[in-house]
Amino acid sequence: MAFRGPQVWLWRWRRNPLRRRADAVEAWVLLAAWVVTVLAGVLAGLATAGTVEHGMARERVEWRPSVALLTEQAPGPADSRPATSSSEQVWAKVRWSARDGSAHTGQARVQPGSGVGTPVTVWTDPQGRLVTRPATPSEARTRATLVGGIAGVCAACVPFVAGRAVRSRLESRRIDQWGYEWARFGPLWGGRTRG
Repeated sequence: MAFRGPQVWLWRWRRNPLRRRADAVEAWVLLAAWVVTVLAGVLAGLATAGTVEHGMARERVEWRPSVALLTEQAPGPADSRPATSSSEQVWAKVRWSARDGSAHTGQARVQPGSGVGTPVTVWTDPQGRLVTRPATPSEARTRATLVGGIAGVCAACVPFVAGRAVRSRLESRRIDQWGYEWARFGPLWGGRTRG
């Protein structure tokens, strides 16, 4: 195992007779790659999070609850207790009117065993299509943060991988140069000493 001395910070930027031009180029490439990685990740994450949160805020404004009526008997036995979760509800066909007065039909989650004509609250978009309940502001922030974080990490991977590829290429080139220089000057040092 080769002995390595203490690590010196920023050695590639310090004046040193052993520092080669390739060391300085590699240092600048690494610095640029890290700066672009951080900037790309942060900017992409913030932009994506802002877009997602803005879209969910628009949904909260545009989507409205509507009263729909069951057009068929809901499957399952009738239960007097209200369903506490959507997993305890069943899908059934409902009919509702859009804001412009046009009639629409679709599938919605309802209480098991609900009869024909039972009123159900559904959420609709401005065109009268069924949508899910819009996210609350805290849910929207959480989703925006998660999506923004994922987008930021993905965006940061591109310059990071590119920087690693350039560094690997520079290192390969440096090793080739060492081999060339050793082949050129090695025989000059190869003489035997007499003693």
